[in-house]
Amino acid sequence: MHGMISKPPGAATNLATSRLVLLLLVVMTGIAPISLYMLVPALPVLATNFGSDISIAQMTVSLYMVGIALSQLIMGPLSDRFGRRPVLLGGLALMIAASVACIFAQDLPQLIAARFFQALGGAAGMVVSRAIIRDIYERDRVASMISLVVAALMIGQMVSPLTGGLIETAFGWRAIFYAITIAAIIVAVGIAVALPETRRSRAAGSGFRGDVGILIRNRAFVGYVMCQVLASQIIFTFAGGGPYIVVTQMGRSSAEYGAWFATSGFAFLVGNLLCVRFAPRHSLENLIWFGLALQLCGSLLNLIWSFAGWNEAPGWLFGTQMIVMAGNAFVMANSAAGAISIRPEAAGTASGAMGFLQQGIGALMSQFGAYLGGHSTTTLPLTSAVLAISLLCACTMMFVVPRREVMVSEKLIEQAEEEETGMM
Repeated sequence: MHGMISKPPGAATNLATSRLVLLLLVVMTGIAPISLYMLVPALPVLATNFGSDISIAQMTVSLYMVGIALSQLIMGPLSDRFGRRPVLLGGLALMIAASVACIFAQDLPQLIAARFFQALGGAAGMVVSRAIIRDIYERDRVASMISLVVAALMIGQMVSPLTGGLIETAFGWRAIFYAITIAAIIVAVGIAVALPETRRSRAAGSGFRGDVGILIRNRAFVGYVMCQVLASQIIFTFAGGGPYIVVTQMGRSSAEYGAWFATSGFAFLVGNLLCVRFAPRHSLENLIWFGLALQLCGSLLNLIWSFAGWNEAPGWLFGTQMIVMAGNAFVMANSAAGAISIRPEAAGTASGAMGFLQQGIGALMSQFGAYLGGHSTTTLPLTSAVLAISLLCACTMMFVVPRREVMVSEKLIEQAEEEETGMM
């Protein structure tokens, strides 16, 4: 039947234990966000070279984020329809072409447009990698594998601004795009050579509209997605307001802010590594609740420190935020695993919808956080917002996701898959 792909017995097991496949999952997930951060140190140089305001140069970042959001909405359903490999290779081909266009851009509008298409193609790896994880791993391992990929990605994101800055200093800003182009080619070759098709077999007549209809009518899916998206907004909100609080309110340097903000990234990394360790032995629902408890405790303490006036020192603000971020890692990884496990053969569509909402709303929440940090004289508005989002996240898990006795379990998923197999 059309769209059906058969895999030999044991193929999924071999992929699941392949270190090369795991490495490909990491690099295909990271190539778009790492390419985003590599250019950030060169923004002042771009503005100077092209004789434009820094706000115009900033659009090479902001429209890149728009491209990432749109890509996840488009590439996820396409990967369910045509397969993971074709969409990945097509996305990387678009990224390579756009990166070459960035190299030869003669003005900022050309560069901004090329960056948009660079993100549109490169972000295919972000959404399809989550779908591939669900294709080749059992449900109880999905969260740990997502956490492992994210942990490796976090390390790459931490060093990418430094790498971009060194490349720009030594060879000029166009050299950054030479490096991105070479990296994209290497990733594409690796996928073409080492990554087989992993998409699950689909029933005849199934498609995007049917997948979306089934998913949005499923309370568990809606609840997991809302929980994951709300948890991610804590990061965007705090990142938007943090620079104004540390630099403007506390009178510290931007370099010091960067050092303090790195502690949040470190805590998120540690949370993901702990999730890798604990996920195989605990249900994803219990791990989500553990993460929610950490989020709530950390954000409540930060609010208390704001009322007490202690948060006027960055050590108090970021020290408590580290608790929030460690819990945030548990919530995001496990709620994402729950969402893409509701209908495994539509994992691409589920992953794409989740990524689109996360990035799209995140752009707004980043601006909201900047407003709170830039238009106040204390940390209270920002810490109140973080606590409010944490409460909403917990309420979603409590009132939207079905209780455990009616929650989608591994047994129910296997039963549904058997019924679908019998229909084909």
